[in-house]
Amino acid sequence: MAEVSEQDTTNPGLFADAGFRSYLGTTAFTGIAFSMQQLLVSWMLVGILVLPAGKVGVTQAIIGIPGILFMLIGGASADRSDPRSLLLRVYGVAWLIPFGLALAVYNQWLNVWSVMLFGLGMSTITAFSNPAQQSILNRVAGREVQRAVTASTAIGFLMQIIGLSLAGQMETVGLTVVLCTQGGCLLLGAFAVRRIAAEASTFEEKGDPMIRVVLDGLAATYRNRTIFHTLVINFISSVFNAGAFTTVLPFIIKRVYEGDALGLAGVMIIFFGGAAISNFLMLRLMPFVRPGRVFLAMQLSRVIIVAILWFSPPWWLLTIVLFGWGLNMGVTSTLARTIVQESADPAYRGRILSVFSLGMLGSAPIGAVVLGHIIEAFGTLNALIPAMIASTLLFTIGVTMTRVWSYRSPNADQA
Repeated sequence: MAEVSEQDTTNPGLFADAGFRSYLGTTAFTGIAFSMQQLLVSWMLVGILVLPAGKVGVTQAIIGIPGILFMLIGGASADRSDPRSLLLRVYGVAWLIPFGLALAVYNQWLNVWSVMLFGLGMSTITAFSNPAQQSILNRVAGREVQRAVTASTAIGFLMQIIGLSLAGQMETVGLTVVLCTQGGCLLLGAFAVRRIAAEASTFEEKGDPMIRVVLDGLAATYRNRTIFHTLVINFISSVFNAGAFTTVLPFIIKRVYEGDALGLAGVMIIFFGGAAISNFLMLRLMPFVRPGRVFLAMQLSRVIIVAILWFSPPWWLLTIVLFGWGLNMGVTSTLARTIVQESADPAYRGRILSVFSLGMLGSAPIGAVVLGHIIEAFGTLNALIPAMIASTLLFTIGVTMTRVWSYRSPNADQA
């Protein structure tokens, strides 16, 4: 495993900082809303509109397009202006989107088009908010980047559990109520950002054309080989592994186990519960001196997890395996982001993090299309096979051909 630097893990400095606590508040409120989004779109397409897998994959791919187109612009905006002000503007209008779909549901206008418009709007919000929110983290964390990333990620996973619990009630309390709750969380997130805004530094708008700012960020990402290699591994992993979770799992629950929205919400809660626990455990061990080694080791261990799912285990074992998958994903997603945030040049941090987020968002529509067609052509469970193959190759290539294995954390050295 990885070496751990000697540091007092009970140091309260990070959590005593008002700016960091305010950041966690923003992460909490918006995390609930965005986690509800994941289940809402999936079940509206699969469970309510009952679309075939191929059409679900194409629809989810279309929904992801704005995130791909606007994510780099969102990162550039975060670098050349105050990211807190950007978040205030974005979250200040985001709540209108779920309220709009709630109005459509109330008037019985729920169809593929209204769900698609809802997804497109939230995808655009994510594209502009994600890089700004991540770039703020370094400013409130100081040298404790690893712990700050882990703590905020753990809070995010806990909020996903709450969000999924709320979204899972859509067939009980009604879809309109759930959508209004989502909108309310986004509005509370906008108010939470105001507390961070008071501590913002003074930014001067730069006059460079947006395209040049974006291209400079891409060049900076490519120049840093550790960041570039981490992003490539994370992207490929997300296509097949995150894709298996977001696209294949709903069909497994509905077709193989004959489950409903509450059942899907339940297993997703178990998954994200594992992810949250893994982050709290890492919080006690951090900072890691060589986080890249743990990141790659988790790629290989995931093969066993997905293989058990492929054999269609009984429900009780399914829940245990999904908990283990959550533990695994909690480590890999946190360490990938940690390596990128630690290594990024501050002048390019927003843009580099936007490339990181772009890889996460861009992988979703690709995975949805590819895995959706595999489901229809070869069967639901066989859509898990690409994840096992990809994870094995990523570990092998990551160890032998990239700088991720040898990466040494600069913040751990300073601890």
